[in-house]
Amino acid sequence: MLNTSSQALQVLVVADPGLPSRRAASIHSSLERYLREAYGVTTTLHTHTDTVYLTPERELALDAVEDLRADYPDVDIILILTEIPRHTQGDPLIAEVYSDRNLAVISCPTLGAWATKRRIIKVMMSSVNKLVPWDPEDTTRKFLLGWSNWSNNEDSSHQSLHAHTITGGPRLIMGMTIANEPWRTAPKLSGALAAASATGAFGIFYSSIWQMSTYLSTLRLLSIGALAILMMVAWLIFSHRLWDRPVNESLATVVMYYNLSTVLTLLITVTALYATLVVLILLGGLVVIDPAFMTQQIQQDASFTNYLDIAWLSAAMGVVAGGLGASFDTDADVQKLTHGQRMRQRVYTDNSTDADDTVESS
Repeated sequence: MLNTSSQALQVLVVADPGLPSRRAASIHSSLERYLREAYGVTTTLHTHTDTVYLTPERELALDAVEDLRADYPDVDIILILTEIPRHTQGDPLIAEVYSDRNLAVISCPTLGAWATKRRIIKVMMSSVNKLVPWDPEDTTRKFLLGWSNWSNNEDSSHQSLHAHTITGGPRLIMGMTIANEPWRTAPKLSGALAAASATGAFGIFYSSIWQMSTYLSTLRLLSIGALAILMMVAWLIFSHRLWDRPVNESLATVVMYYNLSTVLTLLITVTALYATLVVLILLGGLVVIDPAFMTQQIQQDASFTNYLDIAWLSAAMGVVAGGLGASFDTDADVQKLTHGQRMRQRVYTDNSTDADDTVESS
């Protein structure tokens, strides 16, 4: 526990690259101001971007983080904002405080997909409060958490903040999905998009596709599109071995979160690719297909809906016939795609092998 009589407080925020570092940068000035208000002393907030590694036993390598104190000798508290999803005692873990190290770890995914700046700041302020307690007067009461409580561990130097039993799991999965950044994954499937576009373009030139799309119901067209997306997602998962399996039963829940976030990430990515394909084919159809000629072929007045139906069915055909078999542009893209893949790269191993992995890829 730190001495509150000091007239200065220095805090170091260590954030993982990517979403955690961007969130840390976005709250820097606000967090520094709130710390100053809470303690009434000169406060300096430092931010540092660095990957938080894991030991072969899958524990946080806190000693490596502690080494940063050599670069910041006057720092009193270290706050780690990591993208590592954490789960203990049956519930997702939001934050963990180590009083003996004057250090706290906050799991970014557990805060949810759209964690507001205020929510992140409140968790960080609450973590700091465990290290440097303040009197919850009116000026500081707004920082106290009303939606979760810290655990009362027997070890006074170690306290945990868990997510709600019911809502914590879904919030963690959504947070992990956003951390996977599916909007950045879609461009990495440019090869699949090119193959699907080439195949789907045939729908513009074949009147049998026009007639079929006209006579299919809206529900059936939607079902065909959904089936094409699911087939593409399944192909990407199993062809790149993105489905993780726990090596022991105790890790089953964590690995389930990994797999669900992977599926959701790829669903968003492939749906975006499918929507792009529909738009491209629709624009091509509007340019190439004359409405009078379409009316003659489908034996009813051509409308914009007919063009959209053609584009939708052609996109499904393109994804199934052209997209399946395609791959990510580079192996590096696959290694950074999911939490399971990135976690394996964080582990310190003696021989730089995956022999001690907590999860196996199938």
